[in-house]
Amino acid sequence: MKTFIGAIVLAAMLSGTAAPSLAASVSPAKLKALKSEAVAGVEARAKLSQVMNDKIFSFGELGFQEIETSKYITGVLEENGFTIQRGVSGIPTAWTATWTNGKGGPVIALGSDIDCIPKASQKPGVPWHDPIVPGAPGHGEGHNSGQALNVVAALAVKDLMIREGIAGTLMLWPGVAEELVAGKAYMVRDGVFKDVDVTLFTHVGSNLQTSWGPSIGTGLVSVKYNFHGESAHSAGAPWRGKSALDAVELMDMGWNMRREHLNPSQRSHYVIVDGGDQPNVVPSEASVWYYFREQSFDAIKKNYEIGNKIAQAAADMTDTRVDHMVIGTAAPRYFNRPMAEAAQANIEIVGLPKWTEDEQAFARAVQTNVGSTKREGLDVKLKGLTAPDPKPESGGSDDIGDISWIMPTITLNYPANIPDLPGHHWANAISMATPIAHKGVTAGSKVIAMTALDLLTQPKLLADAKAFFRDVQTKDQKYVPMLAATDKPQTQINANIMATYRPEMTKFYFDPDKYGTYLEQLGIAWPVTTLTPPAAK
Repeated sequence: MKTFIGAIVLAAMLSGTAAPSLAASVSPAKLKALKSEAVAGVEARAKLSQVMNDKIFSFGELGFQEIETSKYITGVLEENGFTIQRGVSGIPTAWTATWTNGKGGPVIALGSDIDCIPKASQKPGVPWHDPIVPGAPGHGEGHNSGQALNVVAALAVKDLMIREGIAGTLMLWPGVAEELVAGKAYMVRDGVFKDVDVTLFTHVGSNLQTSWGPSIGTGLVSVKYNFHGESAHSAGAPWRGKSALDAVELMDMGWNMRREHLNPSQRSHYVIVDGGDQPNVVPSEASVWYYFREQSFDAIKKNYEIGNKIAQAAADMTDTRVDHMVIGTAAPRYFNRPMAEAAQANIEIVGLPKWTEDEQAFARAVQTNVGSTKREGLDVKLKGLTAPDPKPESGGSDDIGDISWIMPTITLNYPANIPDLPGHHWANAISMATPIAHKGVTAGSKVIAMTALDLLTQPKLLADAKAFFRDVQTKDQKYVPMLAATDKPQTQINANIMATYRPEMTKFYFDPDKYGTYLEQLGIAWPVTTLTPPAAK
């Protein structure tokens, strides 16, 4: 493919053809033809997306430690003519990959997350818990698939931009440490997206769908509270100690009492990340890590301030000191209507994959084994695009929200996973290196390629998207950054975990030169539809 593209460029140079100019609006018939060619370009690269999907699955890297993942993806993009900027925003595994055709034209960003879930190691294609490396992390949400989708879509569109002289820029980028919501807000703060017109974001799901307006879920601020006391012999002279762990426990009790009197839409969680060294020493240092989630900027800020107040009260009660550190933030998500409607039109053309009975039987086996309330297998009907709920449900967060408040943005969910699984769980990794994921990635890649062509060749769509962003979304509510200039990405997080497990995990990295799929490399016969492991029968 590189040779073919290079030949086109060289021929244009030798013939004296001028560089591509800003593309005018193409006719509906021409756009339809271009989209058909983009679909063919995606299908021609189905093997590439399968290999990328399986390769990234095998890396299984936690947030801020996506070293092999980022090296691999940027290598593929660099080989295909993209310019790579690594280490953006002081994050070693963050990068941008850009390719520009001619002068002018829209700058379209394609993003997707790349990190995985702690303790979610799981053999793909096995419908019960069977870790590749026990205790290791794994792709228990499916973040291994989105970059494969975006890369293939970008390459298909790039071919057409060169041939048709369509001006514009494609920029790919990763959601680093999304499970910590600790990457995108730093990239926004540092101006990584300052010249971008729109973002097409992709996230694994079980249907092919998008949305517009305020999203179901929450935004959040992620904060670590560090308490500092004085050590002493726990039995010999406990009165001389000032227990930082006591302060942590008092903060947690205080927050749990206050939780009853907060808005029901809030979600908040914590883990004690340092509770001391050993019982016979009064803990002089202890830390607790909180997520404060709410549905509006003001509500997030309010709960964050309450948390700070309770932390200080806990320190006062124990004669300890407390400081806190923002690890990450996520704005409430708000998506663009004109772009969502354009994407939905393409979704209707692409449709859901045609699932085989084997794939459906496998999905039902997984649902049964994890106790799903719905055991109907994979979705066979598109959910469609509906108006946003005037009172969206509370729930999870994603720091794509920060990007959605600085430019027109949509998220495309694509059907690479099985419906009604727990989420953030080993079960959600089961399908993610199987034909189910491979088909879902290809379907999503077609939609992204087609929607990118809409934005590149339909000036009115781009203008409408920006008008909606300006006159509707941000008319009364502007973006509220929650990071201070002094906040830094905590890139040391998860380093020790990966150092523990990576040596064993490397033995199972996918080798596409020897095996067609990761299932083949692991010796897993597809499909496995029994409900119990052979030893359990």
